[in-house]
Amino acid sequence: MGKPNGGFFWVSSSGSSSCSERDEFDSEEEEVENGEHGSFCVSPDRWDVLGLGQAMVDFSGVVDDEFLGRLGLDKGTRKIVNHEERGKVLQAMDGCNYKAAAGGSLSNSLVALARLGCKPIGGPALNVAMAGSVGSDPLGGFYRTKLQRANVNFLSEPIKDGTTGTVIVVTTPDAQRTMLAYQGTSSTINYDSCLADVVSKTNIFVVEGYLFELPDTIRTIRKACEEACRGGALVAITASDVSCIERHYDDFWEIVGRYADILFANSDEARALCNFSSEESTISATRYLSHFVSLVSVTDGHRGSYIGVKGKAVYIPPPPCVPVDTCGAGDAYASGILYGILRGVSDLKAMGTLAARIAATVVGQQGTRLRVQDAFDLAESFAFDLESYIVRSDVGSDHISSV
Repeated sequence: MGKPNGGFFWVSSSGSSSCSERDEFDSEEEEVENGEHGSFCVSPDRWDVLGLGQAMVDFSGVVDDEFLGRLGLDKGTRKIVNHEERGKVLQAMDGCNYKAAAGGSLSNSLVALARLGCKPIGGPALNVAMAGSVGSDPLGGFYRTKLQRANVNFLSEPIKDGTTGTVIVVTTPDAQRTMLAYQGTSSTINYDSCLADVVSKTNIFVVEGYLFELPDTIRTIRKACEEACRGGALVAITASDVSCIERHYDDFWEIVGRYADILFANSDEARALCNFSSEESTISATRYLSHFVSLVSVTDGHRGSYIGVKGKAVYIPPPPCVPVDTCGAGDAYASGILYGILRGVSDLKAMGTLAARIAATVVGQQGTRLRVQDAFDLAESFAFDLESYIVRSDVGSDHISSV
């Protein structure tokens, strides 16, 4: 047991993940512990999924429209804030019912995937990991500990004297979310030999689109994607945000066009990537993108979703759902697609239906995390039909191309 040079914690082991986590993500209050955590991660022979993304602590709560008006916030938007602005909003939330969690769009997907795959249902238990930047502050230790308890191994070493990023997510009674992101001073992700090593030992490598906002990360993304391709991994990209795509359009297409096997987007993000107007249909954007990426997953809110392959799009109708909180819906959907791929599912309709059910489950609750029992129930019910969908057990680019 030890901490190697270069920035990752691990213990050599061929063991797989377990479902021993406590459901602390779902508690109403989280305690932020002081000091660095010397957490250690299990390092299997290969990771089923490794995500590279922003490690952000989420502060989430329910507010009314008057709250947004007092702070001059536009409902349903995402805004980058500085340290002073973050403090102002948190002070305004004092007395409100809110909770802290190890957040970020990518980590939502990885936690859901780890919970779906924490038991050998329809296949072996899944090994899920994440790399990113956290500071050596209390929030960094909080983030690492919470992911570990959710069976997502956080591999990156804290940045000395760095401050961990945060996202304040406020939801109004109409289920619309407004997000305020503070990136902190630990938002740069460097490419080194340790990151290259773990990337080379993964089956699916997922890059979070929000990383395109961070300084000097394009080089890291490019090199990591190159290493993933050399190692035979699928590369998945999340579009993340329309304004992010518009600001970094050329960078997005460089990575998507060269490396992506899988693309996750919502309808607005898909149109932004296509440079389509808002009048263009979601299915048109899905079809267009599928000429460049082997598998395209596009969600369209209450209207359903599409999976695009080779210029065609399969429509996935939305399951019945009473929306409580739309935050995390797309992240949950992505976990279902990844789970289906890892379980060898070739039927796109079946894969999309599972993803839609997972998203509907998250939308029907308060909070962004798929709960442990819900994940177990979804995985178990899906396993009944799994045998008819499996075409082979290995995962690689040829598998997606054949779909």
